[in-house]
Amino acid sequence: MKLDKSISAIITGGGSGLGEGTARALAEHGVKVGIFDLNEDGGNKVASDLGGVFVKVDVSDSASVAAGLVEFRGNLGQERICVNCAGIAPAAKTVDREGAAHDPALFSKVIGINLVGTFNVASQCAAGMVASEPLNDDGERGVIINTASVAAYDGQVGQIGYGASKAAVAGMTLPMARDLARDGVRVMTIAPGIFGTPMVSGMPQEVQESLGAMVPFPSRLGQPAEYASLALQIIDNPMLNGETIRLDGAIRMAPR
Repeated sequence: MKLDKSISAIITGGGSGLGEGTARALAEHGVKVGIFDLNEDGGNKVASDLGGVFVKVDVSDSASVAAGLVEFRGNLGQERICVNCAGIAPAAKTVDREGAAHDPALFSKVIGINLVGTFNVASQCAAGMVASEPLNDDGERGVIINTASVAAYDGQVGQIGYGASKAAVAGMTLPMARDLARDGVRVMTIAPGIFGTPMVSGMPQEVQESLGAMVPFPSRLGQPAEYASLALQIIDNPMLNGETIRLDGAIRMAPR
């Protein structure tokens, strides 16, 4: 897909972290960017910086997503790119130290945002893409990029909800790509390792350095710009479809 001012993109979680990095990279290529986020301060700032649109959207609520798409499309037209970065990662064990079972409401919340939220946005964006005209001779109508995590494969202690949600996002990739292949919409997933997102950047410096040292090479935290670089390559390369790519510096997470 050729990136220019005729292309619009929706980035969930675009007010910070991986989403913000991707939004800024797309804007540098002339793409019109819309930010879906609950973080109004961050979302408005990024959208303002990029001349884009911010819409406060709860991705776990399909009606909120639908309303957000109406507002986005009214301003920037039909999106041809959807990058899902919205997510949460609370830590809780299956059974805690006091012998209490994992809070089912917390588990459901993680699944609701990370998995159902990704599905809500991806499926509704896909419907709009499918109804649009092809962009090139391949018949391509759009690209959807979802975000899993290495926790989908190497879930650590306390990541039962997070690991389950991200494994499901990875598992959704191929069937969604196959569902949409006839209509020229590609679906890919990126599974990042340890990245310098706000959640990690808020930790003490020595903790950040310790986390970075766990990565075989390069031995540091990943940068949002590196996630964005892979997203741009996925968008550019039409043969990338139906796959989850680990972006992790060869790390394999220990149990804790």
